[in-house]
Amino acid sequence: MRIVSGTLGGRRFNPPARIPARPTTELAKEGLFNMLGNMMDMEGIKTLDLFAGTGSISYELASRGAGALWLVERDPVTLDFIEKTAKGFGIADKMHIVRGEVFRFIKNDTGAYNFIFAGPPYALQNIDDLPLLVFEKNLLLPGGIFVLEHTPRNDYQQHPHFQRMKNYGTTVFTFFVQQNE
Repeated sequence: MRIVSGTLGGRRFNPPARIPARPTTELAKEGLFNMLGNMMDMEGIKTLDLFAGTGSISYELASRGAGALWLVERDPVTLDFIEKTAKGFGIADKMHIVRGEVFRFIKNDTGAYNFIFAGPPYALQNIDDLPLLVFEKNLLLPGGIFVLEHTPRNDYQQHPHFQRMKNYGTTVFTFFVQQNE
């Protein structure tokens, strides 16, 4: 796996095979960040990466200038990999790594973010609760963006904060925006 662009662009990282994650494909990640680059300035933003997995999305955000990154993951092996990789890339000081269950974190979090990404397991039974909770808990700052990665079987076009979706085969990104107040 590699970081697509930014100050760490081209740097590679190799997660161990035993990590229970489904990393976002490089093609899909590149498309996601091309779209985000046209939607927001990433310099200095505060981000939240739910179901962080390998940390790939957060490494990309840090490479593009994000200032403070929160990552939530429950698997200890995966967390260890993220910590070691962040240190190796010299970005550990920007990362706040939380070991925990995502839904519990959301219910207790009082932060507000410019950008939230959720890449849950595709078989997650309560995936549809994620956009509801993000907006119910006011986790996005005005103008903030929430991206949910899912399969084509999920459709969020009727959600009041829906903005667009982009399909990359079995991977779909749905973009939600918190309106400016």
